[in-house]
Amino acid sequence: MSKIYKIILLIVFVFIAIFSANYLMLQRHMNTILKEDIRNNGIKVWVHYKWFINPTELKYDLRSITGENSSLDVNRVMLQFAEKIKDKQFNKIYLGYKGKDKFYFKGDFFQNLGKEYGLQNPVYTLRTMPENVYLLNGEHAYGVWEGGWLGVMGKQMEDLNTFSKDWFLDDTISEMNKAP
Repeated sequence: MSKIYKIILLIVFVFIAIFSANYLMLQRHMNTILKEDIRNNGIKVWVHYKWFINPTELKYDLRSITGENSSLDVNRVMLQFAEKIKDKQFNKIYLGYKGKDKFYFKGDFFQNLGKEYGLQNPVYTLRTMPENVYLLNGEHAYGVWEGGWLGVMGKQMEDLNTFSKDWFLDDTISEMNKAP
């Protein structure tokens, strides 16, 4: 066997091993979530280790949604996935849309989302989520509100809507408007 042939085989084997590990450790769980809940029809998400090889960071890449899906559907899928991998630890979870990173969660927060899914009040989980979203430069993306509960809750819900728009909704609407 020639040396070049062996090198090519080794490279192919490494790529197969990397993609298989990402599928077995992460994507298969997402595929199960998307298939098990009929409300998730139309949502496509790819999950993998950052750069496919960094097991301390996760890439959560929303690839597409249909006009039938709401932002709550997208968030539910993310929470279901967090529950599925709640025993895995990451430093950061990057939230992307069609391959482009937009935000990140700290790993501890994402793991806590998974542990509390099904136990915690979902309205509380959703309305407090944006205050745990970070811009790629490390700054908080949205405010942490204080004051009277009604005012705070209103601002948190506004931030949740803005988070969905910033993450994927604005891009999705633009794509739908461009479609013939």
